[in-house]
Amino acid sequence: MLLGLGWGILAVNLGKEWTGFSQDFIHPFGTIFMNLLKLIAIPMILTSLITGIASLNDIGKLGRIGGKTIGIFVITTVIAISIGLFMVNIIQPGKQMSESTRDMLMQSNQQQAIEKTQAAENVKNRPALQPLVDLFPDNVIHAAGDNGNMLQIVIFAVFLGIAITLIPNEKAAPLVKLMDSANEVVMKVVDLIMIIAPIGVFALLSQVIVDLAKDDPQQILGLLQALSIYTLTVLAALILHLLITYMGIVRFIAKMNPLVFLKRMQPVQLLAFSTSSSNATLPVNMENCEEKLGVDEEITGFVLPLGATVNMDGTSCYQAIAAVFIAQVFNMDLSFLEQLTIILTAVLASIGSAGVPGAGVVMLVIVLNSVHVPVEGIALILGVDRILDMCRTAVNVTGDAAVCCAIAKMEGKLNVPK
Repeated sequence: MLLGLGWGILAVNLGKEWTGFSQDFIHPFGTIFMNLLKLIAIPMILTSLITGIASLNDIGKLGRIGGKTIGIFVITTVIAISIGLFMVNIIQPGKQMSESTRDMLMQSNQQQAIEKTQAAENVKNRPALQPLVDLFPDNVIHAAGDNGNMLQIVIFAVFLGIAITLIPNEKAAPLVKLMDSANEVVMKVVDLIMIIAPIGVFALLSQVIVDLAKDDPQQILGLLQALSIYTLTVLAALILHLLITYMGIVRFIAKMNPLVFLKRMQPVQLLAFSTSSSNATLPVNMENCEEKLGVDEEITGFVLPLGATVNMDGTSCYQAIAAVFIAQVFNMDLSFLEQLTIILTAVLASIGSAGVPGAGVVMLVIVLNSVHVPVEGIALILGVDRILDMCRTAVNVTGDAAVCCAIAKMEGKLNVPK
């Protein structure tokens, strides 16, 4: 991680020739690493979910585990948003920004803000029940393609797993055995991909620095200085949520040592930080939960794919802070009812938010619209969004693993290695 950040800063300081070298000859290795993770994500979801559900042999048990998982995810999301609102109302970072700084940021990020707003309008203008319709794919190949929907893959796998449990064992056994073997192969592919993980993370992190400062070497410090209080507010809220909510779940529900949990989660958190993608991190998170945290694959195969698509606590916390921050910059005082509206809207938006880089900003526009805050205000925060996106993704995957351990403990499927 430090090597990647260090090389990025060095390349920026050496000039455009070196940033071009970094982009042309180092960044491609990061792209290859990301592509490999995306390549294996869908096969892993299919094989792990199908074998996990089929091994339950009981629809009632599936409903119980599913109900617990979704219930905990919703509760933690509400807590994350509440922490975000508490922090932004106490610190009031928007009150600290001068009018000249606001105008400068609005102008420099205007085009990006327009693009994000248009993307959000496409989402907002859908029929009321379209999100429900979108859960169910009409073509599983298309769902797994470039324009695919990870939640649709989860739904498809759940249907297959349920169908397998409902047919006679002698008929289901060959398919279960095939999927179990396929799952073992997929996990071995993940092991092979992780061989190049240090190179991939180095390339991804160095490119983040180069992208942020390719036009102006002082851009990073300038933007962070202008938005430092906002940035620190988001980071403080994310850390509080991780330490209070997730470590509380780990300590009191999973009955694990939080320090041991965090230490064993470091490789997953680093990968999430460098990729800003819960989906890309999913294969590594599943392997880590099974091998280092001792969660049975029956639980990881169901909880983690679901978490990667519906558990976006870090994103929800950020959206709450960003919405109030923008309102504060424009001297708008949001009422208690309007902030409750932010909680409800952010919960729903987090469930529908894709586990890919930048999706949170699109959902933020919907949150801003819900309380009538000017959507052009997202231009104020786009300069530091990439850095915060990396941090909130690391929080998201940590939450997925914490809930996975908790569910495993409740189901007697947790055996933490020494």
